[in-house]
Amino acid sequence: MKAIQMVKAQAEPELREVDKPSPGPGQVLLKVTAAGACHSDDFVLNAPPGALGFDLPMTLGHEGAGVVAEVGSGVDSVTEGTSVVVYGPWGCGVCRFCSQGLENYCSKAEELKIYPPGLGAPGAMAEYMIVDDPRHLVPIGDLDPVSTVSLTDAGLTPYHAIKASLPKLVGGSTAVVIGSGGLGHVAIQMLRHLSPAQVIALDVTQNKLDFAKSVGAHEAVLSDSDAVDNVRKIVGKDGVTAVFDFVGYQPTIDIAMGVVGTLGDVTIVGLGDGSATAKVGYWAQPHEVSVRSPYWGARTELLEVIDLAHNGVVDVALETFSLDDGVEAYRRLAANNLRGRAVVVP
Repeated sequence: MKAIQMVKAQAEPELREVDKPSPGPGQVLLKVTAAGACHSDDFVLNAPPGALGFDLPMTLGHEGAGVVAEVGSGVDSVTEGTSVVVYGPWGCGVCRFCSQGLENYCSKAEELKIYPPGLGAPGAMAEYMIVDDPRHLVPIGDLDPVSTVSLTDAGLTPYHAIKASLPKLVGGSTAVVIGSGGLGHVAIQMLRHLSPAQVIALDVTQNKLDFAKSVGAHEAVLSDSDAVDNVRKIVGKDGVTAVFDFVGYQPTIDIAMGVVGTLGDVTIVGLGDGSATAKVGYWAQPHEVSVRSPYWGARTELLEVIDLAHNGVVDVALETFSLDDGVEAYRRLAANNLRGRAVVVP
């Protein structure tokens, strides 16, 4: 079968012929119907040799959708022909966090060398993929897998980030979304649906700001040296209630810490190399500001995100590619010239 694989570090992926896998005991074989490309893939592809701990070559794709094609012995909770998406942050299933559905924070994953598909384990950028356990499958019914697959990360990650701040996002509150790309444009839609907060989007070009407003942002501000002043002109002296930074580099973190108000939240989601450390302290920011750096989301939250999709709440902007053209999707991703998400359709 065909698969897009990371063959060596700091090189673009390759379309290769590999053996079709067979499910072992407790496993499920999916015929892939859609696979999403993500900036996390770009981060992995550009990591130094040996830095990530897993063997190469590796099939990419941590956003996966498919139809159950075959089940291994002992699997009776899913049936062939079921349309599903894959919950990506696999864990041991039994530690304190996994028992709460928080496999994204599994305390034994590193020790047991458990990797997410496409981020260490073979992923969805192929004609078929193995899912380690049926608990990592979420049926999607009649939802289109192509328009749904990105919700496994681009939907789940912002949902998990936003959910913790919802008690603060009441009438009269303000939320800032920094970066209106693949995850940020979904976050804007979720904030508009889940809260009455005023939503302000920040990005680096007018085209991206126009895009942010088209998906629901009330206001849009250039992310430049004047961003803090311009946001504060909108929100006033009380500052912003919750900031969601989907970039994570030092300039955006500095903006987040510069606009947040008393009792506010700063949530750093992006994989940039910035840090809020120098900005946190009694004299450094308004009182009782909380700074978090979450990772992905819980299994139960993916169920909730899929329910939102059934209700028509989120509309993921995407561009589609065939498996034969999938390497081009990664080139476009690296060049940062995609509008929304890239989805590969085998």
